[in-house]
Amino acid sequence: MSAHFRKLALIGIGLIGSSIALAARRQGLVDVIAIATRRQETLDEARDLKLGDIYTLDAAEAVRGADLVILCAPVGAYDALARIIGPVLEPGAIISDVGSVKEHVVKVVAPHLPKTVYFIPGHPIAGTEHSGPSAGFAELFAGRWCVLTPGADVPADKTEKLAAFWRAMGSKVESMDAAHHDMVLAITSHIPHLVAYNIVGTVADLETATQSEVIKFSASGFRDFTRIAASDPVMWRDVFLTNRDAVLEMLGRFLEDLSVLQRAVRTGDGASLEAMFTRTRAIRRSIIDAGQETTAPDFGRPHEAPPEPTVTFVREHGGGDDA
Repeated sequence: MSAHFRKLALIGIGLIGSSIALAARRQGLVDVIAIATRRQETLDEARDLKLGDIYTLDAAEAVRGADLVILCAPVGAYDALARIIGPVLEPGAIISDVGSVKEHVVKVVAPHLPKTVYFIPGHPIAGTEHSGPSAGFAELFAGRWCVLTPGADVPADKTEKLAAFWRAMGSKVESMDAAHHDMVLAITSHIPHLVAYNIVGTVADLETATQSEVIKFSASGFRDFTRIAASDPVMWRDVFLTNRDAVLEMLGRFLEDLSVLQRAVRTGDGASLEAMFTRTRAIRRSIIDAGQETTAPDFGRPHEAPPEPTVTFVREHGGGDDA
């Protein structure tokens, strides 16, 4: 199955979008890359980094003639974006995204797409705490999972073509139901971020003297929480608002388990504490064994300089409510 596309339109050009641009270019997966974003300064940064071939503030202009369109904006912007691009999508095009939630994406995007395109929501489970066009690097997806959640009406060969595209950029690919994806990601990603934001927020509320001491003497535990809590606030705001049900269910389970630990600490139940810590240590080892963690920075991946673009056709128009 060929992973090649004639024209890739990236709507939004933050960490994930810029990494897709770099990886797709390096692997020769596309002929032309069109980049659309709603802010002129972001567009200028993408152009300076030579991430694409066509740069525009108009999402509709970017997707014209594209056989692959990937929404890389915060999921809160998807409804407006789908309304803009729907009427001008190329028949036969594959439409996807990179959002951390999937049921919401299906709900707000699918109704605005013509029957002549193939909608395959996606989620590359990769990232860093950095954001913006300059944060991207081609190796971001190497060895990491990308989950696809195609609807029952999407032909298998279309899903496989998109999967081949992600595999060519280094990802391992798996398909699953959108609702199941949201429940799994609620506990593996969303709740950890919520906890990190809360812990770092607690420090922010401490008295100035105590806060400065916490920052000065930060050990790896708190320091690691601050890395997670430095993630893009707009993106994570949208994640929690659009995956509310799954997050609340998993948060309830988390709070129940936290109460058990609280009771063990209060009553001096060392045996229960040790048993819990032994179980969690095994989970850490299994993640390392699965190749989903390493002690090296940025998951041990080197960065490379952006390649030169092959086309210099530039258009700029207003519109496009994306990031």
